[in-house]
Parts: sequence; C-alpha cells; structure tokens
Amino acid sequence: MDAFTPIRVVAEHFAIPISTLHYWERRGLLSPHRRSGRRCYDTDQVYRIALIQLWRETGLMSIDEISAILTGQSTKDEWRTAVRDRVGAIEARIAKLGTAVTYLTHLLACPHGPDLEECPQFRARTPIPRDGRSHDGV
Repeated sequence: MDAFTPIRVVAEHFAIPISTLHYWERRGLLSPHRRSGRRCYDTDQVYRIALIQLWRETGLMSIDEISAILTGQSTKDEWRTAVRDRVGAIEARIAKLGTAVTYLTHLLACPHGPDLEECPQFRARTPIPRDGRSHDGV
C-alpha cells in the first residue's frame, strides 16, 4: 500500500465495508487523513485497522473493549486485565467446542445413530441432575 491509501482500497484489502471504517472513526479508533476531501490512511492507521480486525475476529473482542484499550480509556493494569479476561473466555469457549467435537464425532460412529441419548458411552460422559444435585451419568 502507498504512504496514503484510499479508504476504498483499505476496505477491499481487509474485506470490510467502508461503513465499518466510518464507524470505527466515529468511535475514535481511527484518524484518517483527508486528500481532496476523501479519507485515506497512512501506514500506521492501516496497521491499526489490521489490529482491530484481528481483535474482532480472533480475539472476539467487542468494539467497546477495543476502544478502551486503543483510546487510552483504560490504565495499563486495566488493559492487561481485559486481555487476560478475554483469554480466559476464549479458553472456556475452546473447551466447550472440544466437547462438542467429541460428542459429534462419537455420534457419527455410534451404532445408536441419532438416538445418542440411548448410547451408554454418551450417558457415562454426561452429567445429569438427580434429587437436586448433579451426578455423572446413569
């Protein structure tokens, strides 16, 4: 990308709508330059866009969280806490997805087919409540 890259080129490069870049600008996340009245971004701003997109897609961070970090609304310790909290949430999600993969993979090979609730292995792995308490399997 050139020293100043037009908004259209940036939007196409990152496969995001121009309106998203406008929104991020309104939120104070971006500060585009103006060339003949049109928005364009310098290299630092393009890297910031890449960072915001990365945090949105892989870090699963909200715009509010990103804004607090990038606009200096949080202290150094608050920033670290927010990132640690996000890591914990992602790890919890990974664990849930791992469980889902295990159950679905088992379902594909299970002789009980779609009647997984009849499968002894499924029952052994699945905690259910009894008498107001949670117990492992049957």
